[in-house]
Amino acid sequence: MNTVIIILGPTGVGKTGLSLILAQKLKTEIISADSMLVYRHMDIGTAKPSSEELKTVPHHLINIVNPDQKFSAGLFREKATEIIRDLHGRNKVPVIAGGTGLYIRSITEGLFQGPGADESLREKLKSEEKKHGTGYLYARLKTTDSEAAGKIEPNDLRRTIRALEVSLKSDRGISESQRLFTEPGTYDFIKVGLSRDRKELYPMIEDRVDAMLKDGLLEETERLLTMNPGRTSLQALGYKEMASYINGIIDFEEAVRLIKKRTKMYAKRQYTWFRKEPDIQWVDITGIMDSDGIYTRVINSVDILKKILYSNEY
Repeated sequence: MNTVIIILGPTGVGKTGLSLILAQKLKTEIISADSMLVYRHMDIGTAKPSSEELKTVPHHLINIVNPDQKFSAGLFREKATEIIRDLHGRNKVPVIAGGTGLYIRSITEGLFQGPGADESLREKLKSEEKKHGTGYLYARLKTTDSEAAGKIEPNDLRRTIRALEVSLKSDRGISESQRLFTEPGTYDFIKVGLSRDRKELYPMIEDRVDAMLKDGLLEETERLLTMNPGRTSLQALGYKEMASYINGIIDFEEAVRLIKKRTKMYAKRQYTWFRKEPDIQWVDITGIMDSDGIYTRVINSVDILKKILYSNEY
């Protein structure tokens, strides 16, 4: 057995409900591929599965580090690979579910580490961008490594700087380095992407934010701030805006508006990322709100899943 099922898509689309039903049908376990679900004490703002859902199906890589600790795509790949091997050893098909594209790519295509961070070089590049204007470094990357530039959004300064950093420190473009030094996973991946019409998804995101606030997102953020959270955890959608409100930087209404706006922008970026990923079988679930209905649509749309489920029953 070498199969791994991956359920991916933008935030709020319906991945959690589908993965729970699928894992129950397959009598297997779920590996979370969400960079924020790793943190303890961050439940409401991350839309973490409920304690009841976590008991229904065994989950992995949820609640494994404190908010002041760091976690990375490299650590995810290392831990997820161990879990996959264990599940395969028990004749189970792992279900990976989540929306963090880099985590998923680390499993399917491998993870290019590259040279270590050079803060002085990064600051120099940032100064050049500031001096010459927005888009200067991206234009430079297009000249030196057009392939890498094609995979990066023009306004993504962080990834643009990293690509230039690798090129300057290794004397080859990051695209060439990735081909030479990245080791892909050796599994048979079944990648299922869930999509909805944005006119439907965006109101759903707004409703979910309202529900989070009703459930106590503000109070959860107040507790989080007493734990000396690290930069990564505190940058999570919802917490960042609530922290700005708590610190008197913005008013409550503006914080709520920003959470909704930024969450929709994040969903758009997720779509953009995943649309560039190969071999994803996309299933449009527009109009379907219940998890059972989503499951039925997916199974009827992805033949290989239907075969696996059928073979699992007999």
